[in-house]
This record gives sequence, structure tokens and C-alpha cells, in this order.
Amino acid sequence: MMWLYIIVLIISYLLGSIPMGLILTRAMGKGDLRKVGSGNIGATNVMRVGGLRMAAATWLLDMAKAVIAVLIGTYVLNPVFGAWCGFAAIVGHCYPVWLKFNGGKGISSLFGVLLTTNPLAFLVCGVEWLIVALSSGYSSLGAVVVFCLIPILGFVISFQMGWPFLAIALLCMWRHRANIKRLLTASESKIEWKWKK
Repeated sequence: MMWLYIIVLIISYLLGSIPMGLILTRAMGKGDLRKVGSGNIGATNVMRVGGLRMAAATWLLDMAKAVIAVLIGTYVLNPVFGAWCGFAAIVGHCYPVWLKFNGGKGISSLFGVLLTTNPLAFLVCGVEWLIVALSSGYSSLGAVVVFCLIPILGFVISFQMGWPFLAIALLCMWRHRANIKRLLTASESKIEWKWKK
């Protein structure tokens, strides 16, 4: 059965590597997302070129990639393997084969994993992110706090679930390392809340 698990992990990676933000902005005539703003293909950069509605659509689509991966893994084996499939989807989102392994930062797909594995953890992290991001104006600060929370929540759920949650947190923290440096030097850009553009 090992071959089946490997195939499912590869499928999860490929699901995660679909660049939803890039596809959506191109379909809406907003050009190449990689050439504007931060150059990132995630929802935050989508909002810079397409407004809040397009960013929300990107966020939901990036979440859906991870949700599908977790559901497949859970069906094939169990929820812990489902969480590892979610991690594989986040790896795909961050390092998509289609874009020379230069992708997003994983936060939206992370929430997809949380929603599918434990809705309460999703709610806790979602409320935290909203409170921190809205009060500080820094999306990245809310995300960093999420990365610190999810390993704790994972190990509270179960010892086995803690490991994929820890792996997700470390990967996303690594992808946000430039944001963390800018936060520490007070040079990070604040969120521009634009309904449409």
C-alpha cells in the first residue's frame, strides 16, 4: 500500500501547485501577477491588483486545494495522513512545479488544512488572524501568530496530528522570513483594504 500513499502525496502536491491567483488575475484581464506588487501569487498581492473580492476568491480557491488534498488522504488512510496530504498541498502552493518552484506563502492553504482536520482550530486561528491583522494593519503579523499557534493546537488534538501541523508551521514561517525581517525593522507594508480595483 506504500505506493498508494506516495501517489496520493504526489497528487496532493500537484493540487496545491495550481496557481489560483495567477490564473484568476489573468482570466480577469489583470495581467501577470508576478510582475506587480510583491510579485507573490497569493491573495494579498491579488488584492493589490484586483481588489478585495478577487482576493477573497483567490483565498477560497487556495483553501479548496488543501481541503481536497486532506479529504483524499483521510479517505485513503486516516485524518493524520490527510493532514500530511494537506502539508504536501501547501508545499505545492509554495513551490509549484509549473512556476519554476516560485509560488505563494501558504497561509490560505494552511487554513484549508485547519478547516478540514479540525474546524475549532480553524476558528481559533481565523479569529486570531482577523484580530491581529485588522488591529495592526499587518497581514503577515497575524500569519506569524498563526504559525506559532498551530503546532500547539495540533498536539492538543493528538500527538500524531501535532507533527504535520508543526511541519506546516515551519514551512510557512520559512516562506514568511522576509516579512518577519521587515516586521522587525518596521518596514513591512500594511494591508490596503480595497473592495474592488
